[in-house]
Amino acid sequence: MKITVAISGASGANLSINFIKNLPSEIEVFLVLSKSAKTALKLENNISVKKLFKDKKNIQIFDDSNIAAPIASGSFEVDKMIILPCSMNTLAKCAVGISDSLITRAFTVMLKEKREIVLAPREMPLNSIALENMLKLSNLGITIAPPVLGYYSNQQSLEDMEKFLIGKWFDLLKIKHNLYKRWE
Repeated sequence: MKITVAISGASGANLSINFIKNLPSEIEVFLVLSKSAKTALKLENNISVKKLFKDKKNIQIFDDSNIAAPIASGSFEVDKMIILPCSMNTLAKCAVGISDSLITRAFTVMLKEKREIVLAPREMPLNSIALENMLKLSNLGITIAPPVLGYYSNQQSLEDMEKFLIGKWFDLLKIKHNLYKRWE
């Protein structure tokens, strides 16, 4: 399986890092970070992504300005895409078809090729414009899955909560895992 993981500039970008860390090693990852995502990771977690994944052979990292990257073309087959977290700016651009970055271009390609896309909007409260954009994208077949906790799996720590969220996104992308206790 090939997956594009796009990190846009919303709070909680570290969820993407943990999402990638939990992916099975046989999954090929195409990682794109917006400029704002890099800033958020630095400010919130003091993380440099290139150093973090430098030894991972299944991960290719692309700059958001690189519209010549393979994931910018429909002829390059990627199975799934997740934008995690998805900023309201990125959400709005996706909703109206603006492809001015690698993230939004890859999204547009996935949409036109009718491939699986999950958006994890990270904002609260949601205004009417954001809700309208989410509805529009949902009507196009995009899965809208913000980081919303379910308490039935008895999370005891922030790490447990993150594993629950990542597990739910894995479920949507049909990636096998055992990150949280399922409802019985």
